[in-house]
Amino acid sequence: MKTAYLQAKTIEATFQQLQNTFGGKFTVDYKEHTLEVDSELGKGIIKGVPFKDGITYLEFDMVFYHDFVLSINTPDKNPIYFTYCSKGQLGHSFGETGEKRVLGSFQTGILTSRQAEENLLYFKKDEQLKTTLITVQTTGSANHTDAQGLKSKLHDTFFKNFDKENFVYIGSHNLKISEKIDQLQAITQKGLVRSLLIQGLVHVILALEIQQHSDDLKNRSQNTGTLTVSEMATIKTVSDYVNENSESQITITDLYSKFGLSPSKLQEGFKLMHGHTVTEYIREVRIKKAEDLLKNTDMNISQVVYTIGLTSRSYFSKIFKEKYNCSPKDYKFAQRELAMSA
Repeated sequence: MKTAYLQAKTIEATFQQLQNTFGGKFTVDYKEHTLEVDSELGKGIIKGVPFKDGITYLEFDMVFYHDFVLSINTPDKNPIYFTYCSKGQLGHSFGETGEKRVLGSFQTGILTSRQAEENLLYFKKDEQLKTTLITVQTTGSANHTDAQGLKSKLHDTFFKNFDKENFVYIGSHNLKISEKIDQLQAITQKGLVRSLLIQGLVHVILALEIQQHSDDLKNRSQNTGTLTVSEMATIKTVSDYVNENSESQITITDLYSKFGLSPSKLQEGFKLMHGHTVTEYIREVRIKKAEDLLKNTDMNISQVVYTIGLTSRSYFSKIFKEKYNCSPKDYKFAQRELAMSA
C-alpha cells in the first residue's frame, strides 16, 4: 500500500505535494489547478479551485495502480470536509487505528475532526474513482457578512463538540449532486466567466450536501426512491447517452431496449436526477444545444432546428420562447448586435 501526505495550508502547496508524489503535468489557469497524472502510481486528473472565504474544491478522476492512502493533516485549522463519490468507493478513517468507513457511488459524506487529527482517505487499486472534496474553513476572518454567517452556521452545526470528538456522516444516495458535477465538468467558458460558473456550481453542490444531511436527520430523505445503486449508475449512463445523442429520435422504448431499465424506473430516475421526465429532459437538452448554436455559430434557425433533431420550426420557436422568454430570431439578432459592439 502506498501513502502520500498532505500538510499544506494553500492549494498551491497542496498541488506541489501531489505532483511530488504522483509526478505528472501541473498547470494553473485562472486559479483552476490541474494535475494530469500518468505514472507507475496511477492515471487520471486531479483538479482544484480555491475560493474566497476559506472554501476549496478538489476533484479526483483517477485509477490507482496500487491500494493508496492519502493522509491529510491541517494542525492549525478545523475544516469541514464535504465529499461526494460519483463512481467507485472512497474509504476514510481518523488515523490508522480509527474505524474505517466507506463512501459508495452517489453517496455524500461530511466529516470534521479534532485539531491536529489525521484524516486518511483510502483509494482502491485498479478501480476508477470519481470523487469531489469541498473543504470549508470555519475559522478565520471572512470578507463579507454572508460568508461569516455561513461559517458561523456550519461551525454551530458540525463543531458543537469539536474539541472532544470527531464527526463522520455517511449520507443516503443523491443523484442531483451527480448532475451538478456533470454540469461543472461541462463548462467550456474560459477566464473569469469560467471561474464564476465554477464557483456558483460548487456552492450549489455544497448546499445540496448540507440539505442531504438535514433531510437524513429528519428521516424524510427518499432521494433514490426504489432505485438500487446499480440502477442509479444506469440512469447516469442513460443521461450521458441522451446528452450525446439528443439529435436522434430517442424514445423511452429505445432506452429500455438499449439499457434494460424499465420505463417506470427510467422515469423515476430522471425525475430524481434531473427533475424532469425523460421526454422533458430530452427537450431541455435540445433547447440548450440550440441556444449554444444560435450564440456561437452562423447557422440560421432552420439549420439549428434540423441539427438538434426537430422538424417543426414553429414548435421549436414555441419551446425556445418558453425557456428564454424571447424568440430564436430575436435571440440570434441580440447575439449578433452584442458581438458587433464588443
